[in-house]
Formats: sequence, C-alpha cells, structure tokens
Amino acid sequence: ISITAATVADMPVWNFDGSSTNQHRGNNTEIIIKPVALYDHPFLDNAKACLCECYYPDGTPEKANTRKIANDIFEKSLEQVPMFGLEQEYFIFKNGKPFMWPENGFPAAQGDYYCGNGTQVCGREIALEHYQACLRVGLKISGVNAEVAPSQWEYQVGPCIGIESGDHMVMSRWVFQKIAEKYGLDINYDPKPIKGDWNGSGCHMNFSTKKMREDGGLDEIYKACERLGETFLEDVKFYGGDNNQRMTGIHETSKLSEFTHGVGTRHTSVRIGNDVAKAGKGYFEDRRPGSNIDPYIATVRLYASSMGYEGPSSSVIEPQSWWATLEAEANAKKK
Repeated sequence: ISITAATVADMPVWNFDGSSTNQHRGNNTEIIIKPVALYDHPFLDNAKACLCECYYPDGTPEKANTRKIANDIFEKSLEQVPMFGLEQEYFIFKNGKPFMWPENGFPAAQGDYYCGNGTQVCGREIALEHYQACLRVGLKISGVNAEVAPSQWEYQVGPCIGIESGDHMVMSRWVFQKIAEKYGLDINYDPKPIKGDWNGSGCHMNFSTKKMREDGGLDEIYKACERLGETFLEDVKFYGGDNNQRMTGIHETSKLSEFTHGVGTRHTSVRIGNDVAKAGKGYFEDRRPGSNIDPYIATVRLYASSMGYEGPSSSVIEPQSWWATLEAEANAKKK
C-alpha cells in the first residue's frame, strides 16, 4: 500500500520490549501497541507518524494508558460534542537553565516579554519551527506567542473534539522533543521552574459542550461552574504534579484550595470571557491546569465534572504530598 494512501486501519498491531522501558509485568516482557491515529511525518519524506495505545499481552491497558480511560468516558456521551482548546505554556531550557538567560544572575524583570518583539525575546526561532512542524503534521495548532517570562512561550492546540484534544497535544509535544533534540535543548513543562517573582507555566483549558455553544448556553456554563465548585478538590489532582507551587494566588493565578469564577477575570479558577457573557453562549476557561498535565486525563476530568458524570479515579495519578494540605486549607475556609 502507498504510504500516502495509508490510514490508521492499515497499520498493524505491533509490540516492543517493555523490559527496556520498565513497562512490563512479570516474565512476559512484550508491550502491545495498537494504532489509534496516523499523521504526516514532520521530518521524514514518504513517511507517517503513528500514535498508539499500549497494552499488556493479556489485553488489559498498560498502567500509563490514560487515553483508553479518557476515550471510554468520552464515548459514553458523544452527543455532547465536548470541545477543547488547550494553551500549552513551556520554557525553553539549555544546560539546566532558561535559554539565553544571563550566565550569572537574572534578566530584566517581567513586563516587556509577553507577546513581545525585539532583542529581549528569547527563542522565537525554536517556537516558530515547532509551530510550522505541527502544521505539516496536520495538527490543530492555532497559534503561538511569547509569554510573560523570557524564554517562556505558549502554543494553542484546538479547537478539538473529545479525545482528539489529547491526541493532538501528545503529538505536538513529541514534535517538540525532536526539534529540541536537534539543538541540544530541553522543553521544560514544570509548572514553576523558576522560583521567585517569575510566572509559572500552565495549560489553561478552554471548554464547551454543544449546548454551551447554542443560544442560552451561558446558563449551561454557570451550571458547569456550580458542579465544579463541588468537585474541585478532586479535580485539581488531575491538573499536574507540583501545581501547588504555581497556583499561589499571584502571577495571574487563583488558589487551589477554593473554587471561584468570574467574567473577564484572571485571578479565578474559571474565567468566562466578556464576549461570552455578552453573547449569552460560548465556552469557559479553566485556568488551574499546570503545563505538565496528562492531556487525556485532565480534559476528560474537566468534562465529566462539568457535566456531573462519573470521571476517572485519582488512583491513576501519582499521589502528591500537598493534596492533604490543600484539603485542610479548604476545610478551614468552610468554618
């Protein structure tokens, strides 16, 4: 079959040595890979890039296969047409520090970098090379901009429907790894890589359902906010490790120990745009997710909690020591 005519249905189920990646169980070391999506290869001619799910030989999903968990939930209510737009922030690093920062000390304070132009901007060529490569792949990448700190950038993935959002985010990160490898760089997705008076990195999730996008949808948005106010202590567990270091109530963030929402606000858990409030329909932005989210498990958790559905269990996430502190803070505020 011609590679140009190939579809994901033409791709065979394959396997690899799970003992080399610490994914195997027992003596049977094979991990089975099942193709789920096919894309144009960004760097090779006459080639495709195939996204796969991992399974154990007995057919059960490999423990890190959160795509299967998310897709099972999305598939239960396709009529809702959940739409996502993800804002992936990151730092470009070289030799353990932000790219192009002074060898000793720090650059000028934040203020002139966000969406900036000029010599103070660090790494534009890398950010744009990634953007163009994602377009060649066919990913729904819809923009790129310099962020608040020098060498910090953002790109947007979406609008995507359901599981497609996680797929396109995972592929965009894979593309970036390849580009960074070429230049001896690292793409840093830590929520707070530079301590002190420097912005952390998030992955804001813009979300809507079919009803939210229709006339009268603003009421559905407020209903979703009410539900999120009931589940926020569990929801934030899905929003990235060490995210408590970023979500402090400053640097355009809210506090994880409470749930808040508002129109045009950037110090709240959720922002409803002024244009949405005026139109009476649209979407809302969850500003809590950190830059290191698992896009599958984070998007489906937001969807499920917003709709009042049963979502994924936090047992699929590595526990964080700050969860207990967060719960204690939230309980203290209730008193």
